[in-house]
Amino acid sequence: MSKIQAPYRYDFVGSFLRPQSVKDAKASFQEGKIGREELDRVLDEEITKVVNKQKELGFHVITDGEFRRTFWHLDFMWGFDGIGHKAAEKGFTIHDELVLLDDTYLVGEIKAKKHPFIEHFKFLKRFEDENTVAKYTIPAPAQTFQQMMVTPNYETTKKFYPTAEELIADIADAYIDVVKQFYEAGCRNLQFDDCTWGSMVGDSAKRRYAALGVELDRIKEWLLEVNNRVLEKKPADMVINSHICRGNYHSTFFSSGPYDGVADYVFAKEKVNALFLEYDDERSGGFAPLSKISEDKKVVLGLITTKSPVLEDKNKVIARIREAANFIPLERLCLSPQCGFASCEIGNKLTEEEQWNKLRLVKEIADEVWG
Repeated sequence: MSKIQAPYRYDFVGSFLRPQSVKDAKASFQEGKIGREELDRVLDEEITKVVNKQKELGFHVITDGEFRRTFWHLDFMWGFDGIGHKAAEKGFTIHDELVLLDDTYLVGEIKAKKHPFIEHFKFLKRFEDENTVAKYTIPAPAQTFQQMMVTPNYETTKKFYPTAEELIADIADAYIDVVKQFYEAGCRNLQFDDCTWGSMVGDSAKRRYAALGVELDRIKEWLLEVNNRVLEKKPADMVINSHICRGNYHSTFFSSGPYDGVADYVFAKEKVNALFLEYDDERSGGFAPLSKISEDKKVVLGLITTKSPVLEDKNKVIARIREAANFIPLERLCLSPQCGFASCEIGNKLTEEEQWNKLRLVKEIADEVWG
């Protein structure tokens, strides 16, 4: 088993643009033109290619690009008992972009079962070697909590869970079970993708949680509690990192605002090993909140954007790393893109080669800064 642990000095969040062959195979499967066996053959083949590309570029952490899922978060939630979904009849619009996500809601109490992502991880793990380690990405427990607590799901959720505390308890228990399943399958590097903290910044937070009728600080306490309940139960030799962003859909975003309002919670108190933080433009604010990060955490600065094909100026990125080092020691910093390249199947607005150019730049800069 590889002893490499994420994050590495040059790293990435996890998702990659879906090749056309994957898009075509999924469409053919949905239309009934091919069966599951043929779809899996195409996915296995393309995942093998994308892993080999990550290795070719010199990266030490590998993922399956999230090729098997449609949405970065919802597909995982469907792997629990008590959570149902259906295709959305109508989406919603942000920045003139129509967003289509499956409606995902409670149909009963949340319980763990054998999760389908475990087999997906086992396929990825085959590619580990002495230079690389497999990382698997799943939505944070707080993400599942938020999914069930905001409009329009809140009224349905109350039928099964009259209080937030009861929902937190079942989500935490289900996640603890699934984390154990990953561990027993050989996973030692797991990543929680978490937009909940990004949703708590800026002016939109109060609107998002208005139906709950509680102060935002109480909601922050709930988010921290559900994540930490799971993190406190992880095996000692398992690394769990967290990626925090403000939304990433077809090169658009969901929220804006600095980390100041959540730093006392997630930066100071969440029991992850490292934080992947979005810092690719002015929406993220300054680096001062990094001073709140507890000394046991590393920080991966997401200074390279996945939302645009334009390559960043290397010297400007290095200058920003140096600026961040005024608030947290350079030896605890790493570098990555701010998010995945295809959080959802639709992907961001750049080509596969432009995607790889971004990763080449990440490694080039990291090699220069840290040697």
